[in-house]
Amino acid sequence: MTDHRRDHLLVPHPHGEQPASPREEAERLAAQAQQLREQVFELEVQVRARPKIALAEGVLVERYGLPDADTAFALMRQASQRANIKLHQVAVAVARVPGPARGASLWFGERTQAQAPPLTALGVGTLDARNQGEVLGAALRRVLEITSTHMGNVQLVEDGTLRMERHTGLPRQFTDHFAFVDGRTACSRAADGGNQVTVKEVALSPGFDDVSRHVILSAGARGVHSVPLVDDTRTVRGVISSHHSNPLDGFARSQLQALHHTSRAIGTWIDWHRRTVVLDALEDLHQLALARQE
Repeated sequence: MTDHRRDHLLVPHPHGEQPASPREEAERLAAQAQQLREQVFELEVQVRARPKIALAEGVLVERYGLPDADTAFALMRQASQRANIKLHQVAVAVARVPGPARGASLWFGERTQAQAPPLTALGVGTLDARNQGEVLGAALRRVLEITSTHMGNVQLVEDGTLRMERHTGLPRQFTDHFAFVDGRTACSRAADGGNQVTVKEVALSPGFDDVSRHVILSAGARGVHSVPLVDDTRTVRGVISSHHSNPLDGFARSQLQALHHTSRAIGTWIDWHRRTVVLDALEDLHQLALARQE
């Protein structure tokens, strides 16, 4: 008698392909899930940034009689590239800063240029104070040097939200999840209170939601220390967080003082950068738009 069950097992898979093993199927699903997470992150960035850019485009179209939003976008992009700052920073400034007087050749008139504050607290040589990426990168390295770790990130305050600007030693899942922070985290508590916050053991701390806790632990971090970046008016301009592979016992007084000096230096620099470099970009944008009218 023929064993039909055996014959059935020998039937080739359609198209000559063998069915995927459980391990291969799990890997395929994991890759698909990662791709979906990346798409969700990109959509979140667009959802958060697009209204601000669209508002700025509308302001510029009306102010300068530009033909369309695409033209306004191109002008903002050109101004942002020339100032070496991000386009969304220009867009936010366009919507926030009072515009030039109608027909004025200069947006800000005869504006006095303030000198950049000293950055000696970063313990490095000469820095280009107008280069935001260079200064924030140096600040992050300084904080990680003081706290003796290789993982960390810099966030800047933007409309009440912390936006990721620089990071090192952290996986994509972490940087995607914390691209925008306005909830329960060490960095948000540091920003809200204006004081340094130490989380000695992430796994046991009530200061994180379950998803954020899982993301941090998956990155190999068990302790976190967040330093608010405070300017001369005690306004928090951002946060630098160090992430540690072992639970933290705390830091020595000398370390906390060094972090405080770094906090004040960078907070004051961020305030200067927004009042100087960002406004220079707006003045450049004004000139670019006027040139189109000639």
